[in-house]
Amino acid sequence: MKTHFAGLDIGGSTIKCMLVDGAGDPSGSIIEVPSFVKEGYRRTFGQLCAAMAKLAENAGISVEEIAAVGLDVPAPCSNGVVWGKANLAEDWVGTDIRGEFSKETGKPVFMTNDCNAAAIGEWMYRPEHGGGLLFVAPGTGLGGGLVLPGGILYEGNNGLALEVGDLSVPRFEDGELPVDGRGRSGCLEGWVSLMALRRQLGKALVRPENAQHPLALSADPIEAKAFKLRDYADQGDALARGIFALQANVLGHGLGDLASILDPGLITIGGGLAETSFRDWFIDEVRKGFAERAMLPYQRCPLPPHEPTTRIEWAIGGDGAAAYGSARKAMELVTGHHAHA
Repeated sequence: MKTHFAGLDIGGSTIKCMLVDGAGDPSGSIIEVPSFVKEGYRRTFGQLCAAMAKLAENAGISVEEIAAVGLDVPAPCSNGVVWGKANLAEDWVGTDIRGEFSKETGKPVFMTNDCNAAAIGEWMYRPEHGGGLLFVAPGTGLGGGLVLPGGILYEGNNGLALEVGDLSVPRFEDGELPVDGRGRSGCLEGWVSLMALRRQLGKALVRPENAQHPLALSADPIEAKAFKLRDYADQGDALARGIFALQANVLGHGLGDLASILDPGLITIGGGLAETSFRDWFIDEVRKGFAERAMLPYQRCPLPPHEPTTRIEWAIGGDGAAAYGSARKAMELVTGHHAHA
């Protein structure tokens, strides 16, 4: 009897894989295999099949007992078709990846983008929470996903919803609107992302007051300096904390605007910052920015005892959230059940 479901989170460097059982609970441990996405989708399919075999072995079942598969990809997609290259090889674009992998495995396949998968994973990791959930993930860029009350993933008409980094931010830096990694000016991703961090650090290091900072004296490229910035922030370094405080404040403002549009109730923040020792300080700065921007109804109920209407928390699923979300959506393909197990 087919009672298990696989979730395969396809990244640019690794593929994270998880199996859930018929109750929706993780079965065995998460595994990682190298990602060959830049060598084409057929090459990647080989890795996915190998990962499924390893998952089955770890769980003490056969691959035939995996009833369905969930895939998530680091690119825009709709109905199983990748719409943009991102970090993928050219042959992914315009290909029905969902259909091709279903033919490869003989199993039903669910497919979405990585942030959507992480959003549903985060929702599923909270069995006590039945309301909405907005997931945002500052990283190289700024992605997001939205789960509606009851566990329904909102993907939009074409599967392209929740590009939260596109939110307009009419805030100037040195008299100009910052530009993001795709050349767009005046957007949230231009302020909150690794690309933005590199730019902000570069500007800070040429200021006279920072001339003797170890990062200013270092001959490392800006990419390496930005990578070290979290360590400095962990130590309470004023320059590092100032840059992260700026990103947190702008992110809080952006979340205030998104709350007005979406009223999600719960906002979770994922990405690498969730693993830092200064995470509590950072999320408090985000909440301060949110309080500055969000209208009062999106902060607390006017009726006693004035319960919060929007909570901002760290994501709890870690690196496994997207694989778990994909596995649970694969389970939904077979069972039709999208609520908590």
